[in-house]
Amino acid sequence: MRILVTGGAGFIGSALVRRLIGTTPAEVLNVDALSCTGNLANVADVARSSRYAFMQADIGDARAMAGVLERFTPDRIFHLAAETQVDRSIDDPLAFIQTNAIGTATLLQVAQTYWQRLSPAAREGFRLIHVSSDEVFGSIEPSERPTEATPWNPNSPYAASKAASDHFVRAWHRTYGLPTIVTHASNNYGPYQFPEKLIPLAILNALEGKPVRLYGSGLQERDWLHVDDHVDALLHIAQNARPGSSHVIGGRSPRRNCDVVAAICGVLDRLVPESAHKPHATLVEAVADRPGHDARHAVDDARLAAELGWTPRIGFEEGLLRTVAWYIANRRWWIGARTRLHDGERLGLARAG
Repeated sequence: MRILVTGGAGFIGSALVRRLIGTTPAEVLNVDALSCTGNLANVADVARSSRYAFMQADIGDARAMAGVLERFTPDRIFHLAAETQVDRSIDDPLAFIQTNAIGTATLLQVAQTYWQRLSPAAREGFRLIHVSSDEVFGSIEPSERPTEATPWNPNSPYAASKAASDHFVRAWHRTYGLPTIVTHASNNYGPYQFPEKLIPLAILNALEGKPVRLYGSGLQERDWLHVDDHVDALLHIAQNARPGSSHVIGGRSPRRNCDVVAAICGVLDRLVPESAHKPHATLVEAVADRPGHDARHAVDDARLAAELGWTPRIGFEEGLLRTVAWYIANRRWWIGARTRLHDGERLGLARAG
């Protein structure tokens, strides 16, 4: 099996690459533009494998991607290349449209041309798995849990760009027959997550004695999915789902942001008892909310469990403990990431006119 992973130097993509090299016999090509959050340190543990290769390329570069497919001849493509941070999308929405929407359409066109030239047997086995987000469903009421049939209702430039990419993937399957599968996962967390998202940012700011910012009331609720569970789900779906299908992937761990931050502070108090910043909860600071901040995200993953037999295994408390411990033990990794791109400053402060 030859597997192409776009965005394989990012958070979720690198977790997938590490899993493929570490536990399967697959040959893996990691294609990443290394813009913003892409970091080759995320795949350093597997970079010397004879079954791993890396190419720096932009999914929006049709000629480069056509060359990649022609030379590598993948049996499967996991498409994770994307701009992903909501706050950053508020500051620079066009970059998200360019990568997430236009880049995905470009990749689909290149993949369609490649797929049509395969032998009948190879065409039958080929899959393109498009990894999307539950952000496309927008803010939901406490009684709601989106399913695969829920209409898109995006509220941020990031969510809108991902919704656009989803529509392109569906169109390429329905119009051209390209065997695609779409997934929508809830909020991911875990090791190697770029330190601009809620959990790693709170961990690192608390470790350094900086303010741990909580947007607005802090009552916004998210369903938290450990990245290792997400990778498990993606591999299971790629192997068992039918082309043209979509699947939501939940962590079954809904938590309010204020409770997540409180849990992080509690774990740090236990793991770093000598800290001069203990109790870390004293660092929590309420700040103005993000423009258009969704109040609640969650999904109903009953179909994934019933049809494909997959459910998450890592509970939030266990996953958070592992995550905090990893950041404590890997200071060199996150110091490099902060120095290079993001030192914890507030993003997404744009206001509507």
